[in-house]
Amino acid sequence: MKVKLHREGQNIILVVLFILVVVNAAALYFIDYKPVPITFIVLSVILFALVLNFFRLPRRHFKGENDGTVVVSSVDGTVVALEEVYEDEYLHRNVIQLSVFMTVFNVHANWVPVAGDVKYVKHHSGRFLAANLPKSSTDNERSTIVIKTPQGEDILVRQIAGAVARRIVTYVEAGEKVNLDDFIGFIKFGSRVDIYLPLDTEIMVKLGDKTWGGETQIARLKK
Repeated sequence: MKVKLHREGQNIILVVLFILVVVNAAALYFIDYKPVPITFIVLSVILFALVLNFFRLPRRHFKGENDGTVVVSSVDGTVVALEEVYEDEYLHRNVIQLSVFMTVFNVHANWVPVAGDVKYVKHHSGRFLAANLPKSSTDNERSTIVIKTPQGEDILVRQIAGAVARRIVTYVEAGEKVNLDDFIGFIKFGSRVDIYLPLDTEIMVKLGDKTWGGETQIARLKK
């Protein structure tokens, strides 16, 4: 699998690198006791490696056959919610909520979960509760995207900021046609994505399962 760095991290990576170089140069110049600057260098390498890891962007392609009913995970992470809920922003009906939580160690690019036409995109200001809490779906900073599948099903995807994540980026716009290899956006640092599915959807994951964005099939819509 080929990996590159996400464009959302380019400026952050340069700023972090500049700060680390300045700090370590100052430590080497002003501190005579060598173990101290050596410790600074080791810690700086670890920190920079973590930043690079966070903004990595693997090149992925769904390997199965998509007949229009396939639903893939939008993100890397762990399934933390799988239940029937009433969705009151756009769908206004009972649906299955499938939520995947990302830690700071996961890839944070967000893939399109279903192929179709983007019907609705809206950003909501909000709080920054821990993203694995149920209330984060409605109380936190979030963006809502609705995609209509070729079969006419409206699938709602919600990007949710967490206690650390403070910036949600959404790339898609209403009126666009999207495929499984496309990105809906990016969430910086720990966060969560909810997908709302029809009640007759065949769910293919369970609580605690690990998913990989753009690759793991999490559900199949009824034809």
